[in-house]
Amino acid sequence: MFFPVFLSVVFVVRNQARDLEAILKDAAVVMADLVSDYELIVVDNASDDDSVAVLKRLAGEQGLPNLQVYALTKEVDSDTASWVGLENALGDFVAVVDPLMDDIGFLPTMLDKAASGADVVFASNLQKPTQSWAYKTCLGAFNALYKWSNGVHLAKDAPQYRLLSKRVINFMLQHPMPALTYRYLPATGGFARANLSYSAPPKAPQTKRLSHSIDRGIRLLVSTTKAPMRLVTALSLFGAVSNLIYSIYVIAIGLLKADVAPGWVTLSLQQSGMFFLISLVLLVLGEYILQMARLSNEGPLYHVAQEFTSSVMTRRQKLNIEDVRMPGPRGEQVNDSMHSS
Repeated sequence: MFFPVFLSVVFVVRNQARDLEAILKDAAVVMADLVSDYELIVVDNASDDDSVAVLKRLAGEQGLPNLQVYALTKEVDSDTASWVGLENALGDFVAVVDPLMDDIGFLPTMLDKAASGADVVFASNLQKPTQSWAYKTCLGAFNALYKWSNGVHLAKDAPQYRLLSKRVINFMLQHPMPALTYRYLPATGGFARANLSYSAPPKAPQTKRLSHSIDRGIRLLVSTTKAPMRLVTALSLFGAVSNLIYSIYVIAIGLLKADVAPGWVTLSLQQSGMFFLISLVLLVLGEYILQMARLSNEGPLYHVAQEFTSSVMTRRQKLNIEDVRMPGPRGEQVNDSMHSS
């Protein structure tokens, strides 16, 4: 299959200095025969090995063509790092690939779906890396809660391996926080989409920290859905109805019972129940306050420390440009016009 399009491929890497050259060379081989023009965008997520040095060498005159590198100053979550590459991509379509998990050889099938009219193409690998029981349990609970609150099962409906058209990226750019909504917005924005699956062994084990994933999950829940605030209102309504029913019950007992015992037991039950509800409400409100404080105090989600581009860009070589220079008043050459065809 060959597609006359400009394709951008985004890789998010961290501490993969030994495998970077092989990963990018394999991608360049696939892209060269697949599309008329391409670019490889690498986002280095604050690696502490020799990854940046390797990428600088690969972007040199003897390195790979069409390579762009963005090295971040501090580690961020994978969604934010992916968005760094997406918002700097120039292609008609942009693919986001995890080099350790995703098979870039499946990209032609995804591009074929996109050429058939799909603005968003998701691909899910049936072979998952081994994770701990605690991580799997928390991940399953989060996906179920997120599907209940937002109608999207992130692992099935919006996996990380995806191909997006430029129209989808322009739509996300209009959002005030595109890096936060990047994970779910392509699946809920009303675009034509396709969900594909394939089976390929992961290239390397992928260990994820449970604490980091919990923080990311809470941020997604709080920032991308109204369900937590709906929970606050539901609890408040339940507390009000409970107090009303309890008041009616107390009045009925007072009217129908002659020998009412001292109200210590019922008063204690009332206080404990109401304090339990208040605690839940404060918990959800606390998460919202924490999120608002993070957004107002953290500043930009990322900062690019270094940026460099390949010395060889094949799309520039395809332009037929004639540079016409006219002699200046003192004999120096000045640029008069440029003609292209």
